[in-house]
Amino acid sequence: MANWNNLTKGFFRENPILVLLLGCCPTLATTTSAINGLSMGLATTFVLVLSNISISLLKNFIPNKVHIPCYIVVIASFVTVLQLLMQAYVPSIYETLGLFIPLIVVNCIVLGRAEAYACKNSIGASAVDGISMGLGYAMALTILGSIREILGSGSIFGWKFIEGDTILVFVLAPGAFIALGFLISIMNKILKKSN
Repeated sequence: MANWNNLTKGFFRENPILVLLLGCCPTLATTTSAINGLSMGLATTFVLVLSNISISLLKNFIPNKVHIPCYIVVIASFVTVLQLLMQAYVPSIYETLGLFIPLIVVNCIVLGRAEAYACKNSIGASAVDGISMGLGYAMALTILGSIREILGSGSIFGWKFIEGDTILVFVLAPGAFIALGFLISIMNKILKKSN
């Protein structure tokens, strides 16, 4: 039962975006569509899982005085691998997400999980934590991107189903804040009812 709770904590109780409010800059900037939100979420999940596993493996070899720089080097290595893979296999998504892929290196979700969890727990537990937090982040970004794409463009995952006028503000930055605010309030209601 404890493992199931660890696997689901990133989706609800400790969702990086909707509960902990971490990583809001890439969240607001990349969620103009559902595919962008899902892509950014999965890219971050890739880095989060692999960096958590690596940091858990190396935790006994990293001196306390330099642990943050070491974590950043590990994370940057996986971000570089991710960039090369995306450039080779999904160049259109890589171009769309642009600068936000290299900025995963300093994303507070990834660095925070390394500092708060991976350096103190086993490899398996760190991998589960990375999967949980990463997929919870991907879920939140996909939902936010879907809402913005439906209301702002009349489509979902690129499939146009509303012809005519849409609410243009949802494609712009103010729409991201509005939609995220509503999602956070819904999550707060759900968590209050479950307690």
